[in-house]
Amino acid sequence: MEQQLLWGQTEDTWTAFYNQDSTLVGYKDRSGDVKIPPKFAGYMTAIKFDDIVAGLERNGEKWISYYVNKDGKVFGTDSMYIFDNTADCENEGFIRFRDRESDKVGLFDKKGSIVVPAMYNDLTKVRNGMLVGLKGAEKKYARENDPPVDNYYTWVGGEEVLLDTLNNIVAENFTNDNKLDFYSIEITSKPSEDKSKKSFPSNDGTYVTFIDFVEEFKIWLANDLLSDFTTEKLLQASHDTIVWESTKGWAKTEKRAFIENNFQLLKHILSEIKEPETNYAVFLNGLNPFMYEGAEFDKYFNNCREAKEWQYPVLSVVISYHYGKEAMSQNRFDFLRTENGYGLISSTIRNAEIK
Repeated sequence: MEQQLLWGQTEDTWTAFYNQDSTLVGYKDRSGDVKIPPKFAGYMTAIKFDDIVAGLERNGEKWISYYVNKDGKVFGTDSMYIFDNTADCENEGFIRFRDRESDKVGLFDKKGSIVVPAMYNDLTKVRNGMLVGLKGAEKKYARENDPPVDNYYTWVGGEEVLLDTLNNIVAENFTNDNKLDFYSIEITSKPSEDKSKKSFPSNDGTYVTFIDFVEEFKIWLANDLLSDFTTEKLLQASHDTIVWESTKGWAKTEKRAFIENNFQLLKHILSEIKEPETNYAVFLNGLNPFMYEGAEFDKYFNNCREAKEWQYPVLSVVISYHYGKEAMSQNRFDFLRTENGYGLISSTIRNAEIK
């Protein structure tokens, strides 16, 4: 199904709104004018509409899924890309689709044109005009003897390639561990010697080099924050408000009050990382959309309120303590990466009391 719904393209961001009984979703422009009346099922996930949204609409006794852009063009009927029971969200004007016959994934641009054919087992979102494709992999279900409906699966084996949005392969045998900053790309004549970066041979004889978020964070933590650890240094490396776990649940405190009240405790625990016997690990994840709301956090989420961990990751330091054979506790510190560097945004301390 491909059709034209003449809404007229505009440059502003449209915002989702519900019908009276909150069962259907439509979109309004910034002036509050209705651009699309509520007709999409609540399955819709895009809160904002910039270029493309996924839609699920009842047509008689059937449900039809498709994509639609601001020109009103409908495309990709019944080929919606679904992951974890959620439709794909556009990024940088592109959105993924899955061909139901071949079970392969491709990419639409904001005009509804196929720019990457459905030839990959899976694709990442577009990040700085690049994406990673997986091919030659085998789908492995969590429950092998059950039908695939609601049966979680993973891809096993295959090869990953780095490509651009014109389906040009930039680098083969590309290891995508979701820890690379695609917005830091450098083209170099030889592999980088910087321990915070990873280099991959490209198809033109050069190397594509990216910052590795985790390695960058570990170096910053050891050589910057924990070196000459002071109150002022921690204040500079903290978000304006710190979220922390209290005996009554999650609390929020202005950073100066939180750090000045707890500095010695924070310093003591974080400094344990420098000790060789300390059991700690660093994990990469995204900002919690239910905990961090409001205009100050909007930039860290996409139009579907998914954390943009590929651009603004949260690096979590988890320190584990073992007491006997089974007893254990963990302390955790979350640092959000922004344009201004890493900043402490959340803390959970289980073996001491935060004030």
